[in-house]
Amino acid sequence: MANHFFKFKQFTVYQDQCAMKVCTDACLFGAWVVDYLKDNQPPSILDIGTGTGLLTMMLAQHCSAKIDAIEIEEGASAQAQFNFSQSPWENQLQLIRRDVKEFNLNGGLGYHFIISNPPFYENDLPSPVQNKNLALHSKALTFKELIDCISKLLNNDGQFAILVPYTRYQYLIEEAAKAGFHVNKVTHVKQTTQHDFFRSMLIFSTNTHLAEENEISIKDHNEYTSTFKELLSSYYLPF
Repeated sequence: MANHFFKFKQFTVYQDQCAMKVCTDACLFGAWVVDYLKDNQPPSILDIGTGTGLLTMMLAQHCSAKIDAIEIEEGASAQAQFNFSQSPWENQLQLIRRDVKEFNLNGGLGYHFIISNPPFYENDLPSPVQNKNLALHSKALTFKELIDCISKLLNNDGQFAILVPYTRYQYLIEEAAKAGFHVNKVTHVKQTTQHDFFRSMLIFSTNTHLAEENEISIKDHNEYTSTFKELLSSYYLPF
């Protein structure tokens, strides 16, 4: 059974009401995005499909931006709202319980940065548990729909970051290209140095400069790699 909470150095993620629990690849993704933004912090951020609020709080720990977090599922929304209220950044964060496909800016200029750990399994067999379906499967939000939402909500000069299965990153690039977006950075992730890639972390914008591409392994045999530890050092309790 998963723990009801996951404790970081500066905040705690309670997850008993949320179908999708804290996982290592999501933590790595949040830390990777924070590292990318360290020299150019955006003034406004949107987290699409926030779940427990993990990514939002990881960003808030290092960014002074106003961060909105949108979530469609009732239990996850309540969980994220509670987690925000218990964090040091409550006044910086706003939870929006809504379908992102129905979310509009009402004349606003758009977010400077958007982050999303979207539903993964668009064509796989769904879970019989409805809230887990919303969290795991992209029936409610396909990659194409996600890109369409980002196009509507992102500032003209903004960037967005997405975590996807490695087997689908090329498809995401193709869908993003149809909307005029180009990859600025992609990092492929292995669970260990002995495994194949299983996740890809990507950052897009309308800029056409050559993408930076690299890789990271979470563990080398049974030990976390030095790169992983460096990225997560301000979040994880001592390794």
